[in-house]
Formats: sequence, C-alpha cells, structure tokens
Amino acid sequence: MIKDITIGQYFPGNSVLHRMDARVKIILTAVFIVMLFAAKGIEGLAVGIVFTVLTFLFSKIPLKMMGKSLKPIVPVVVFTALLNLFFIRTGDVLWEWRFLKLTHDGVDTSVFMVIRIICLICGSSLLTYTTSPIDLTDAIERLMSPLKKIKVPVHELAMMMTIALRFIPTLIEETDKIMSAQKARGADLETGNFLQKAKALIPILIPLFVASFRHAEELALAMECRCYHGGEGRTRMKQLRMSILDLWGSLFCMVFLAGVIAVNALVK
Repeated sequence: MIKDITIGQYFPGNSVLHRMDARVKIILTAVFIVMLFAAKGIEGLAVGIVFTVLTFLFSKIPLKMMGKSLKPIVPVVVFTALLNLFFIRTGDVLWEWRFLKLTHDGVDTSVFMVIRIICLICGSSLLTYTTSPIDLTDAIERLMSPLKKIKVPVHELAMMMTIALRFIPTLIEETDKIMSAQKARGADLETGNFLQKAKALIPILIPLFVASFRHAEELALAMECRCYHGGEGRTRMKQLRMSILDLWGSLFCMVFLAGVIAVNALVK
C-alpha cells in the first residue's frame, strides 16, 4: 500500500493544466480551497465537486491516481466522519444506543465534511501532478519575490519547499525497501496490539532517519560541487510566461467560485 502513495509526484504530460503557468496554478489552487470552504451547504459543495471532476478530466491524469492520492488520508476521513456522526446531537434522532446518538444533522455534516476533504485532496494534488519541481520552485520564488525587500531569503525558502515535496516519493520508496528487508529478517509488522505495532516501527524509523540524512548530505554535496550559491545571479533555462490559456483557466475557476457564492445566496 505504501508504494501507492503519490503525494508530491509529477506526471509528465501535454494537457491543458500541464501547459498553464505554474504561478497561475498556485494562485488558482488557493482560490479552489477558498471555493470549497466558502460552500455553506451540500448545494454549494456540488459546484466544487463539478469543478474538481472537470479539472481532473482536463489534466488527463489517470483515474487510479485519484484513488492513490486518497489512500493516505483514509484514516483522517474515517475519524472526521465518526466525530461528526456521534458528536453532533442536534436534529432528529435517527438511532440511539446508550450514550451513542445518531442525528440527522450529524449525518449531513459528516457527509459534507468527507466530500469536502476528498475534493480538497484531489484538487490540490493536481498542482504537483501537473507541475514539474523546477517550475514549482520558480513559481513560488516569483510569487514571494516582494518579500525580498524585507530581506526574506525567498529563493532558499522556495528551494526548501520544493525539495521537501520532491523527496516525499523518495522517502516512501526507501520506507518500502526497509519494510521489505525487515520482513525478510522475520520482523512482524502487522500483528499485535497498538503498542506492539508501535514498537515494531522502531526498526523501520531508525534506518529511515539514517537514509534521510544520507540523501540530504548527498544533495548538499552535489549542490556544492556545482558551485551553487542561491538565487543571486541565477539564470533559468525555461522562463515562466503567461498565455491566453492561463486567462481562460482563471476565468473558468472564477466562474465556479461565483457559482458557489450564488448558490449560497439562493439557498438562504
């Protein structure tokens, strides 16, 4: 299962989203998050669902990638659903047993929150799916460039964030290798109670930390050998340029944001 995690991965392609400017995609991702949290009911959230589905179709990312991106958050989704189901006690009572009570408002809120989280993860994942790490670094640096006036190390911060995203798949692969090696040595990682499973993770976490520091040292040595000195005087092989496609993409996103606001007003 751990090999199915796709957080931070980039899938090369030539879709509409792949050709858009990385700066625009970052801004539109923020607008998309605002769109989801602006929805006050399931009607407004339905507009966000349509936007998420259409965006995935435009990106031409395989549908199975959506399922893989959701696997890591399944425990969070289940925990959120249970909290809303049994801790919201307003509305008509649908089922009751001792101290547990299932109400109509609890079910509605639970479904609403689960759908919102799923749309949030699926839509936000498209940013890394359709944007290369280099473009993402340049875009973050450009968007944060006004902070240079107050001596904020913008380039270094952008590089750190991108390297962190880039190393997520590497560490996931490293974790899978360590787990396979420990199982081959007879380690039991799946049976036992919670405390026993937590203790079984120690032979995995220690080699993982060692491997992480090794990767960091190798990266630092490679950057030093190439005389890397940060963003000062740095040139770029690929320049970020906005096109008419970015304008249409922005209008498309704004129409759906306006749709959510309109639905909220009509439902009232």
